Amino acid sequence: MKLNPILAFSLLGVVIASGTAWASGDHKGDHGADDMAIGKPGVAAKVDRTVNVEMNDAMRFTPANFTARRNETIRFVVRNAGNVKHEFVLGTEKELKAHYEVMKKNPEMEHADPNMVTVAPGKTGEVVWQFTKAGKVGIGCLQPGHYDAGMKGLVTVGKAAASQAGKVIIAQADKDQGKPAEMKIEKAAENTDMTEGEVRKIDKEQGKITLKHGAIKNLDMPGMTMVFRVKDAAMLDKVQEGDKVGFTADKIGGQFTVTGIEKK
Repeated sequence: MKLNPILAFSLLGVVIASGTAWASGDHKGDHGADDMAIGKPGVAAKVDRTVNVEMNDAMRFTPANFTARRNETIRFVVRNAGNVKHEFVLGTEKELKAHYEVMKKNPEMEHADPNMVTVAPGKTGEVVWQFTKAGKVGIGCLQPGHYDAGMKGLVTVGKAAASQAGKVIIAQADKDQGKPAEMKIEKAAENTDMTEGEVRKIDKEQGKITLKHGAIKNLDMPGMTMVFRVKDAAMLDKVQEGDKVGFTADKIGGQFTVTGIEKK
């Protein structure tokens, strides 16, 4: 069934409004392997080119501005030439600012998202990213004080042809037909006590679990992929990597801790 073009654009607008957390993030509410507003994690074997970036204590990226072709996969090799920890994070300006506010309140957060890398002084890290959508993708260091000091950058992704853009819009609307936007909004609002997530990694020796998760309301935290401690080590025996879960979390002793978890 073909959708009326006006209806197609309307559906897409509501879906975007209700579904983008880390853009990207998704954010769709998280930063995982799903396609984000800023693109998606790239495949190392399909890298089109490598770009070297230096981070320093003058709170600058060198270089700070880049161009990319739509669907191009770039490997950013990021070297920390300073004496303090720095981060290289891709996101929209809105997402970067929102995440930065969380970081200022919780500087000890340990990330595991594919669109970012935290690099210790003198070390090198990398981000492999495919820029699937035309537009502007921001870069920022979200360590407290760094973003405010001007540690920012920008990737300008070349525009797609008008005919291609139209196909993307209709395809997205067709994909969502039969799934009213009201249903999506309602789903996002339910389970206020439990946060939905996916287990990405389990470290029983350290008592840690890496979760790709939606927004955690009680922690005022947007969707992302993050490493948590667990309140009880026995929790890690209940789940495996790849499991869809519902969980609760809190900040205990200054550390983000999973206090309860259930397999879906």
